Amino acid sequence: MRRRTLMAAAAGAGMASIVIRGASAAGKTIVVGGKDFTEQLILAEMTVQLLKAHGLQVTSHTGMGSTVLHEALLHGEIDAYWGYTGTALIVFDKVKKHMSPQQTYETVKTLAAKKGVVWLNPSRANDTYCLVMNKAEAEKLKIDSISDLAKVIRGGKKLTLATDAEFAARSDGLKPLEKAYDFEFGRANLKLMSPGLTYEALHEHRVDVAMAFATDGQIKEFDFVVLKDDKNYFPSYAITPVVLKKTLDANPKLAGLLNGLSARLDDDTMAALNAGVGVEKKSVQAVSRAFLKSQNLI
Repeated sequence: MRRRTLMAAAAGAGMASIVIRGASAAGKTIVVGGKDFTEQLILAEMTVQLLKAHGLQVTSHTGMGSTVLHEALLHGEIDAYWGYTGTALIVFDKVKKHMSPQQTYETVKTLAAKKGVVWLNPSRANDTYCLVMNKAEAEKLKIDSISDLAKVIRGGKKLTLATDAEFAARSDGLKPLEKAYDFEFGRANLKLMSPGLTYEALHEHRVDVAMAFATDGQIKEFDFVVLKDDKNYFPSYAITPVVLKKTLDANPKLAGLLNGLSARLDDDTMAALNAGVGVEKKSVQAVSRAFLKSQNLI
């Protein structure tokens, strides 16, 4: 996926490693890593605030691409980050077989353990691909699921899709989705654009359907309907705390704290947190603090 598989340039990767090593050398400080989009910034900030509130020394290094972040963990340059099960399975472990959410998690956890990495308890937040529609239009056409969408299109209705170029071209993206559900938008009905613009295009009724990410705040803001993936086509991308085993061993209460936070996250919660920053323009720090306090975690 676009925001989960972003690779930094070689120079950027080298710079990230230098900065992280310098910080990690300071002693027993736990270094929390993060990627370069709103959701990851919030997750990293909540982790830092949570751990500090419970007496642990912690700092963060965010803004990295998936590959750089993953390599930083394996090299001990960071101690923890929030991962996505689907990214680990497909991108890092190179497993192409379709699996259930539980099978995905168990496979990722087992393979990571061989590298000295622990995948803690997965949250109920699944930041996977999805298709969304304006509620009124979906109700008018009686579309509740992707199967319903496919049936309408097979019946002759021309519906346009806003998508980014990556999803349109990916081997696990649009074309295989259409094959799985036995329908086709048609080339003339595809509107390629930057990922963030798909929401605006749908909200302004310039398209009928949009590619989205399940925990994005704009889904809640615009009151879109997420079409049910009733054939379970999209992989599971359960948001999960990932930690070096040696760091867990050195900090006995760390696993409990992170599992406690993970247990409070689901799709709606994560979407609301993302909207707090991306839509309401609150700071990452303020949104993180308010949520932790509302859950009595700090």
